[in-house]
Amino acid sequence: MFWFYVRMSLDPRTPCLVGVAQHTVRDQPGPEPLDLWELAAREAAADAGVPGLLERLDSVQVVYTESWQYDDPAARLAERLKADPRHRVYSTVSGTAPQTLLGTAAAAIAAGEMDAALVAGAEALATRKVLRRAGERPAWSHRAHPKPPYGWERPPHPDELAHELFLPVHTYPIMETARRAAAGESVEDEFRRRGRMMAPMTRVAAANPHAWSRAARTPEELVTPSADNRFVGWPYTRRTVALAEVDQAAAAIMVSTGLADRLGIARDRRIYLRGWAYAEDTWEVAARPVMGASPAMAAAARHAFARAGLGADDLGALDLYSCFAVALRAACAATGIDPLDPRGLTVTGGLPYAGAPVSVYVLHSTAAMAERLRAAPGHGLVTGVGMHLTKHTYAVWSTEPGEAFGAGPGGGSGNGTGAGLAGLRNAAGPVHTAEPVPIAGLYEGTATVAGYTVAHGRDGGAERGILVVDLPGRARAHAHVRDPGLIAEAEAAELVGREVRLVPDGPVNVATY
Repeated sequence: MFWFYVRMSLDPRTPCLVGVAQHTVRDQPGPEPLDLWELAAREAAADAGVPGLLERLDSVQVVYTESWQYDDPAARLAERLKADPRHRVYSTVSGTAPQTLLGTAAAAIAAGEMDAALVAGAEALATRKVLRRAGERPAWSHRAHPKPPYGWERPPHPDELAHELFLPVHTYPIMETARRAAAGESVEDEFRRRGRMMAPMTRVAAANPHAWSRAARTPEELVTPSADNRFVGWPYTRRTVALAEVDQAAAAIMVSTGLADRLGIARDRRIYLRGWAYAEDTWEVAARPVMGASPAMAAAARHAFARAGLGADDLGALDLYSCFAVALRAACAATGIDPLDPRGLTVTGGLPYAGAPVSVYVLHSTAAMAERLRAAPGHGLVTGVGMHLTKHTYAVWSTEPGEAFGAGPGGGSGNGTGAGLAGLRNAAGPVHTAEPVPIAGLYEGTATVAGYTVAHGRDGGAERGILVVDLPGRARAHAHVRDPGLIAEAEAAELVGREVRLVPDGPVNVATY
């Protein structure tokens, strides 16, 4: 009787997730991304359990792929699927891209602008690696001519480029050392706690048939450097950072409840977006008022939970974006959970173990969450992080639609608070703004280390230190460390708070004792 009541009262525009798919290719060379998009899309449609869903798509949306630049990605996928959507989107580079696409699709469905949307993504970087080692290049289809610009929303700051501080494997460790110092942790404590936090994730990956790395490991195996676990950006070892060179694909299909009813999609296939939010920190790491924290992530968490009418204790499952430990720690703090929460921090195994197909990962975690909720009805949280701990998405998924999105008595648009179907129109949520710290260029004089890392080469050797430093006044600057003694000291003891001297050398600052 209860389910009959909800079905009768649910607004037909209420969006629901009805089909999900994940696909992992273990034999390389594998298919090109377009083939993987099509495969995942067809598997997601089959997962919904009814025929003819792909032909009804109003929107085809594709997550940016690093592996290959197509001339018109969404159109090529639509052509493969024999679909004729009026809405086609290709995202920019970001770990938040899948949730942004799903959230805005939900908003459009809630507004009556569409009935069915597909979001698909794939990477074939493992195949690219195999071909590169063989001295070959991929001969894939529909190559863009000329090659388009890289898909980021905005390029790095010129001073970041000059100091070669644009790779996440360097920016995130700098934020980690800033966080560690602010927390009063020793270097040894940070290693130990990182291993304890991430080891349970390897056990989840070991049980996940879609995971790229299915080896359960001890905390010590994750954080102890070795020949096959070298430092990449100190203090991070390879086994505690995102695993990007994978061949993986995922897809999700959202429809209106009205269309789901007309097609006869079973109720136990439907997962509802109870709460969604997006927020941003400053884009440049050095511009952050507090480099080791994320006020925007906390704002996104609060907003998503408020929309959902739920709290962290109501969640049965979690998948917190885990590209680097500092992002995972920030998500635990923002969500209000312990890093050793018995529910676990991931339903896939996380980006270092399940695989990190660049911007696509959250499609995998969303698909895994949908499968988890179908098996154990309740509520789950999926988060995303983009750029350098800059962009944040929080999505609360549930087997119960909730009043906020159209399940109030008698149907209509929710609970009258403005957070119902109309509230989904504002899916972007809050954008946290903070006054950025000014970034100086070349500087000569004394400065204080605010955060740092040591870049390591593929042979495992330390190559250079990279610092963000506080200057007299409010500004910050970047600097390289070339002195072997200072590099060694940076990896043995706390350098944050240490006074150094900056001397310009060409386009960069060099730090010395």
